[in-house]
Amino acid sequence: MELSEVFDKVLRAFDHTLFRVNETPVTLTSLFTFLLIFGSIYVFSRLFTRMLGRKVLAKAHVKESTAYTMQRLTHYAIVIIGAIISFQFIGINLSGLAVVLGLLSVGIGFGLQNITSNFIAGLILLFEKPINIGDRVTVGETVGDVMAINMRSTTIRSLQNIAIIVPNSEFISQRVTNWSYGDPRLRLDIDVGVSYSSDPDVVKRCLEEVAAENPAVLESPPPEVLHTGFGDSAWNMQLRCWIGTPKIYWRSISEINFAIVRKFRENGVEIPFPQRDLHVRSSIPLPVKEPPKEP
Repeated sequence: MELSEVFDKVLRAFDHTLFRVNETPVTLTSLFTFLLIFGSIYVFSRLFTRMLGRKVLAKAHVKESTAYTMQRLTHYAIVIIGAIISFQFIGINLSGLAVVLGLLSVGIGFGLQNITSNFIAGLILLFEKPINIGDRVTVGETVGDVMAINMRSTTIRSLQNIAIIVPNSEFISQRVTNWSYGDPRLRLDIDVGVSYSSDPDVVKRCLEEVAAENPAVLESPPPEVLHTGFGDSAWNMQLRCWIGTPKIYWRSISEINFAIVRKFRENGVEIPFPQRDLHVRSSIPLPVKEPPKEP
């Protein structure tokens, strides 16, 4: 068989009609053309949105969460337009595209509900913005920072530096705690018990000094010290102070606790151990049999 004959058979194979969409034949050539055009537009979309974020939005000092939303929506719009253009290049008009979408809707009804719900939830997250990039959130038992909001899922970087992929629908259907929503400031409530022999004015002054000496504690709202009650062996005191971001929550609590211990020791304030009064009744004498003496 000559090379020209093999070449002709390959061309005929590529021009063979695989199926028809609204009377439009679809061949291997048209499929490869579609993939080439759509793939090129997809790569262009990625590069364009990346340049948009770095060259335009960053220089315009647009808020990070807003810039991310604009980039994602621009990417989705370019991809959708690219898909329509790609279908036009292979000869499938918008009416044929409607047929394809109709077939996809049938597929959605049979097994793509989860993917569809996650995609719609992702759009809701981008428009409604209950969470933004960089927010500290709690989803179920997961605590971490939002790194990316994609079409199907959201990536959260946990406090242990583990990337956790959470389906977008969970942010819509379940309870989500957003530590950074609206106002990123966070109030710390630090409870401590002091001995009844301590001077309450000295205790109050020590706690106020601890808050004032910590650079993470905000001056406004001002810290305050409360006497919350009388315990079994101690006065219950509480230091309330504010920090600027929830990302330093645990570190700030640890630093303040260490500072309280040092400050109390310097001023002779005692943190008592739990005390219990034990009353022992006199026991009834019991007869004790002496062991037999050895001969």
